[in-house]
Amino acid sequence: MLRFLTAGESHGPGLVTIVEGLPAGVGVSEEGIAHELARRRMGHGRGRRMVVERDELEILGGVRFGRTLGSPVAVIVRNTEWPRWEDEMSVSGGETAKPLTAPRPGHADLAGMLKYDTHDARDILERASARETAARTVAGHLAKRLLANAGVAVISHVVAIGGISVKDGTSPGAGDLDEIDSSPVRAFDPDAASRMIEAIDRAHDERDTVGGVAEVIAYGVPTGVGSHVHWDRRLDGILAGALMSIPGIKGVDIGDGFASAGRMGSEAHDEIHYQIGGFTRPTDRAGGIEGGMSTGQAIRVRVAMKPLSTLMRPLVTVDVVTKEDDEAFRERSDVCSVPAAAVVAEQMVAWVVAGEMTRMFGGDTVDDFVGAVDSFRRRLAGF
Repeated sequence: MLRFLTAGESHGPGLVTIVEGLPAGVGVSEEGIAHELARRRMGHGRGRRMVVERDELEILGGVRFGRTLGSPVAVIVRNTEWPRWEDEMSVSGGETAKPLTAPRPGHADLAGMLKYDTHDARDILERASARETAARTVAGHLAKRLLANAGVAVISHVVAIGGISVKDGTSPGAGDLDEIDSSPVRAFDPDAASRMIEAIDRAHDERDTVGGVAEVIAYGVPTGVGSHVHWDRRLDGILAGALMSIPGIKGVDIGDGFASAGRMGSEAHDEIHYQIGGFTRPTDRAGGIEGGMSTGQAIRVRVAMKPLSTLMRPLVTVDVVTKEDDEAFRERSDVCSVPAAAVVAEQMVAWVVAGEMTRMFGGDTVDDFVGAVDSFRRRLAGF
């Protein structure tokens, strides 16, 4: 089974990702990981820190001559700003560090301070920071590399920012990722993209932030990935949990999700037909998942991201030491990071699909894995 762990803080020396369970023979390069990390930094509305926080990475283990070995893969993404934060984030104790005692509404600050009995929000915010998603992106990229061998592609695009939405029915194909990434907001609708940019610029001028919605589509996933037999093996449940774990995500929609809740049953499901070669469906309202398992259609999920909580005009809070009203402190922030969140959501969907496919098909090598997938597809074709 695939699993990954990350370690490190936002302003620490670096973030570490350890991925276990990848079969031997997956093609991996530092250049490929770097490209994926650069995609995560995309988007109109990101702050200056996206220029400062370059992602310098090194593969520390699990890869030889550009191929995975079957052993754990370890990657470090170093923080190029570390010299500026070495005293503040010192392991042995900094001399000039000043505690942050005015927790920010909308962040993990106060709940974490109460949980871990600390009067310094930095003890919490450094790990709670969305910077951790850089480490997840490494794991997601490795998952995508594995899936590509089995003909599975995972893409993402932004469908709404600041109340501006793409046209109904906008649905990019598996080969459209470069075009999506060329958009400053990663929207597959140029007209909507220009209006999204205007909404972000207005929020910037008003010293505010905006959220939005992103969609992830997984193409080529075989039928039957996931399971109906236990609650924790249902593919839609695993996807929802993984996506909700991304900082700032407050809702997950599988297929038509909430829209289907307002429809009649006769309009909410995907009718089944048969033609030579297999079963077909004219619609994909279920988002490619029924009964906790993939149907063979494109898997389609959406995530709703709240407006960022750190504002240039701080919200009201309480100082945890004096107990008096105060302004929340400010860390560097963005006006909008929905395009970047879409990329992270893409990585998490890829990770879940890869994990469930390796559970289903096994294989200590890529050839074993692909062979099992191909054999299963041949069986389905003769059903």
